[in-house]
Amino acid sequence: MAYNILIVDDSAVARAMIKRTIKLSELPTGALYEADNGQSGLEVLATCSVDLVLADVHMPKMGGVEMTTRIMADERTRTIPVVIISAEPDCEQIDELKHGGIKGYLRKPFTPEDLCHLLTELLGVAHD
Repeated sequence: MAYNILIVDDSAVARAMIKRTIKLSELPTGALYEADNGQSGLEVLATCSVDLVLADVHMPKMGGVEMTTRIMADERTRTIPVVIISAEPDCEQIDELKHGGIKGYLRKPFTPEDLCHLLTELLGVAHD
């Protein structure tokens, strides 16, 4: 099974790095969608089949917290796992997100191995 992943981050560099890491990980991925804010991310979710969302917290227009809250509140998207990838140092905010339903948190900067391990664990894929 190939997994469609949505990467939501206002930094084009961060999106490119995450995308490259996913491609190099050899995980069974299908489409890799990108959005530069939470509002655009929700638009992708409304029109595309997505199996996992990787999102930053601080973005213009709509941040990751509001986007995640909307994903979890929507019957069509609430089962999609959301992972926060952020430099957010506020442990309280991250804890709130975890209680709100996110499936993981990866602090920037991260290593490709950290991301690969997290994705492997979340997607339940055997990986060497």
